Amino acid sequence: MKLFMFDDYQLPIVACFLLFLAMIFYWISLSIPKNFLIFRSAQILILSSNFLFALTLFLRWISEKYFPLSNLYESLIFLSWGISIIHLFIEFQTKSRLVGSLSTPLLFFLSGFSTLTLPTEMQKALPLVPSLQSNWLMMHVTMMMISYATLIVGSLLSILYLVFLAFDFQLKRPILFLESFEINREGNAIKNVNSKMSLLQTIDIWSYRIIGLGFPFLTIGIISGAVWANEAWGTYWSWDPKETWALITWLVFAIYLHSRLLKGWKGQKAAFLGSCGFFVLWICYLGVNFLGKGLHSYGWVL
Repeated sequence: MKLFMFDDYQLPIVACFLLFLAMIFYWISLSIPKNFLIFRSAQILILSSNFLFALTLFLRWISEKYFPLSNLYESLIFLSWGISIIHLFIEFQTKSRLVGSLSTPLLFFLSGFSTLTLPTEMQKALPLVPSLQSNWLMMHVTMMMISYATLIVGSLLSILYLVFLAFDFQLKRPILFLESFEINREGNAIKNVNSKMSLLQTIDIWSYRIIGLGFPFLTIGIISGAVWANEAWGTYWSWDPKETWALITWLVFAIYLHSRLLKGWKGQKAAFLGSCGFFVLWICYLGVNFLGKGLHSYGWVL
C-alpha cells in the first residue's frame, strides 16, 4: 500500500538509514557530553524511525485486513518498533545517552536485516494459512513480540552492567563513561567519586524494572498460545521447538525475578542471569526457526 511516494517496503529502508545516523550521533554525543544538540538530534531520528515502523505496520494492516505479524519480516518490523519505544521511555526517565548508544546498533541491525537481507519473497504479505486465521493471532503474537522487545532491552542492560564491571576490573581505573564532575564553591570542576556506583546501580535497577515489565507479557503470550494451539491443533502443548524454547526462556527470567525478589540478588549475580536470558531469548525467537522445523515454521524459513 502506497503513502504518497513511499510504500510499506520502502518506509523501513528509510527508517534503517535514520537509525544509522542516530547510531553515529549517539556515539558522538558520548564523546561530547556537553553538546545537547547532537543528543536531541539522535532522539528525533529515533522518534522518526519509530513512526515509520508504526506506519509500515498500519499500512499493511489496512491493505491486508489482518494484523501484520504473520511472517519474519513483519515480526522484525514490530520488534524494532517495540525496542525503540522501550528505549525512548528509559531515555526519557534517565536522561542517559548510554541507552541509545546501546540500542541503536541493535535496531540498525534488525532493520537492515529485515529490509536489505531478507529475500523479497519473505517480505511480501501473503494470505494467512488456515491455522493463522484466528482472533488469537493478534493476542498471542502481539504479547510475545512485546515481551521479546522488553526483555531484550532489559537483558541488554544486564550485559552492559557486566561489561562495565569487567572493563573497570581489567583497567583498574574508573570507566570514562562513569566519570562525572561537580562544580565546587570556587567554580572548579571536581570529580564525583560516587558517580560510578550510582550509574551501575541505575543500570541494575532499570534492568530489573524492564525485565519485570516484560515477564507478564511473556506469560500471557505463552498461555494464549496454548489456548490457541488447543483450538487449532487439538492440544494445549506439543513440545514443538518454539514452545520448548519459550518455556526455557520463561524459566530463565522466572529464576531471575525469583532470585531478586526472594533471594535478594542484585548487581553482578542478577546481571549474569539477565545476560543469559538475552541469548536464550534470541534462540527462542530466531534460532529454532533457522535451525529446525516445527509447527511455528510457517512464514519464516521453510
